[in-house]
Amino acid sequence: MKGIILAGGSGTRLYPLTTVTSKQLLPVYDKPMIYYPLSVLMMAGIRDILIISTPHDLPNFERLLGDGSQYGVNFSYKVQPSPDGLAQAFILGEEFIAGEPCALVLGDNIFYGNGLGKTLRKAAAVEHGATVFGYYVDDPERYGVVEFDKNKKAISIVEKPEHPASNYAVTGLYFYDERVTEFAKAVRPSARGELEITDLNKMYLEDGTLNVQTLGRGYAWLDTGTMDSLYEAGEFVRTVQRAQGLPIAVAEEIAYENGWITRDELMEAAVKYGKSPYGKHLKDVAEDRIIAKPKDA
Repeated sequence: MKGIILAGGSGTRLYPLTTVTSKQLLPVYDKPMIYYPLSVLMMAGIRDILIISTPHDLPNFERLLGDGSQYGVNFSYKVQPSPDGLAQAFILGEEFIAGEPCALVLGDNIFYGNGLGKTLRKAAAVEHGATVFGYYVDDPERYGVVEFDKNKKAISIVEKPEHPASNYAVTGLYFYDERVTEFAKAVRPSARGELEITDLNKMYLEDGTLNVQTLGRGYAWLDTGTMDSLYEAGEFVRTVQRAQGLPIAVAEEIAYENGWITRDELMEAAVKYGKSPYGKHLKDVAEDRIIAKPKDA
C-alpha cells in the first residue's frame, strides 16, 4: 500500500504564523506538525509515501525529511499548484500510486490512542473497498458527517450539513483500494469549486464497500487548522508526554520497531539530535532502556 500526506493549503486561518511557512511545519509542542501524520502512515506499515504541498513550501519539506532513508521509508514529492480539494491528491499522485491501494492523511491531523497501530494495520490490510474513521465531535457542521442506521451501518455522508444527522465527523485519514484514482477522476467540482473527499467516499458508500470505523473512548483526533486548535494540540501532546514520560510520534523509533532501520542507524539519529529530549529518547531506545511497544499496540 502507498501513502500520501497532503500538506497543501494556504493556512490563512493561522496568519500571520503561516505567511512565510506551511502550517504543517509549525511546531506542535516539540516537533513539526508533519511528524504526527507521518507516524500514522508508518504505524500502518506504509513505507512508500508521497508528500504533496505548494510550490513555495515543498522544498522546505524536502529539506526537513530528505529521501526518507533515515526513517526506513521512501519519500516522493509532488507540487499541488492550487488547493482544489482533497480528492485531487489521488489525481496528482496517480503515477506514484501506480494502481495500488493508497492511504491519505491530512498533514494537519493528529491521531493518538492505545491500540492505534493495530487499528491502522487492520485498515491497511483490507483488500477491497475503503475504510474511513468516524469521531464524535461537538460541532459536526464543520465536517463531513456520517449518518448511521439502527445497526450502526453508515448510510450517508454529508459535507458540512446545516442539520447534522449525527455527531460523527469523518477524520482526515482514509484508506482506499486500487480503484481510488479512477473514482477520484469521476468526482466533479463542488459548489465551492473543489474535488470533495466526501464525494469520493460517497462513491464507495454507494458501491457498498465503504467501512466507517468509529474511534471511541481512548482515542484522540485533533485537527490543527485554527489558532485555538493548534495551541490545544500542543497542550495535548505535552500533557500526554509528561504523563507517560515518553514522547509520541517519534518516526525513527517507529522505524526501528518495524525493523526498517538498524540499532546503529537509530543511534546515528540520536547523535544527530544531540542533547535534545528527542535525541536522548532515541538513545534510550537504542540502548534498550525503553521497552518497545508490542506489535499489537
